[in-house]
Amino acid sequence: MFAGAIVEAKIAYQSLFFLTYMNLFKGEIALTNNIVWHETTIKKEERQERNGHKSAILWFTGLSGAGKSTLANALEQQLFQQGKTSYVLDGDNVRHGLNKGLGFSDEDRKENIRRIGEVAKLFVDAGTIVCTAFISPFKEDRNRVRELVEEGEFIEVYVRCSLEACEQRDPKGLYKKARSGEIPEFTGISSPYEEPNAAEIIVDSDKQTVEESVQAILDYLKDNNII
Repeated sequence: MFAGAIVEAKIAYQSLFFLTYMNLFKGEIALTNNIVWHETTIKKEERQERNGHKSAILWFTGLSGAGKSTLANALEQQLFQQGKTSYVLDGDNVRHGLNKGLGFSDEDRKENIRRIGEVAKLFVDAGTIVCTAFISPFKEDRNRVRELVEEGEFIEVYVRCSLEACEQRDPKGLYKKARSGEIPEFTGISSPYEEPNAAEIIVDSDKQTVEESVQAILDYLKDNNII
């Protein structure tokens, strides 16, 4: 009987430890109460003034193979040539470092976007136009990133493309693997993609050229006095 109580206590302790760890992992519990926010001497507005443009998050979202990374890089090339301070955060690249330990379960996908949202906010604070290329399938996660910055600083770019067109492109061979069951929880096949309700910009990558799509984004940035 005593041994049974020890086993039950051990299981309870392990469960509590696991839940605490998961909450820490998701950022729901502070590691310590002795952390304070330090305001920087140089303000965001000063950085924007020196750069000659406002800072913003251009959040490229869409199915795998829709062309998010292609458009983000093509746009940044144009911004760079115009002397704008910009950077691209790519979904695949980030998983080689910052998010290396995350998988593709719903929880890991949410944590992936939460981390990137915080990083993107730092770029905005630094006066930079940051282009993020992530499938980011869940509306709730995208909206949480939007809430991190001021109004007008989060620009959702929906790279719309039919599933059929994405499968035909399949540049990484991922759809083929997903169809054969090699990749579980693949967005568009075995995991949902929640389309944006009111994206600031929509480009149809299966109908528009890269140049046309980039120009549409540049026009938006100019019309809204970001560049």
